[in-house]
Amino acid sequence: MNTRTLHVEVSSLEEDLAQFAQVCHDVAAGKRVKPYAGIGFSDAAQLLAALTPQRCALIYALKDYGACSIYALAKHLARNYSNVHGDVTKLLELGIAKKDASGKVFVPWDKIDVQFPLQRMAA
Repeated sequence: MNTRTLHVEVSSLEEDLAQFAQVCHDVAAGKRVKPYAGIGFSDAAQLLAALTPQRCALIYALKDYGACSIYALAKHLARNYSNVHGDVTKLLELGIAKKDASGKVFVPWDKIDVQFPLQRMAA
């Protein structure tokens, strides 16, 4: 089974550019490159501000409930529509959630791997 994983991490611009350069080098050398989906944040506080407990609950609900409208999701979770709309909008901006052709929202990932180095948090 091919697991679709989204990597969410704290990383510097230099680290991101080095990873990009390595991929470019591998492609130029004719190497096969694995698809990679990732979101980078400059620090742990930024990551945690984006992935609030309410948004994490929405991610789980969308994965369990399947593609649905924001209204149906708000009703299913017994949450205020405008709050759910704002959270879903942020998840869409981040690429954590997607919309299908009919406008229903869903989570395309089987796994979200969140990492941040502890030494960066202490700095």
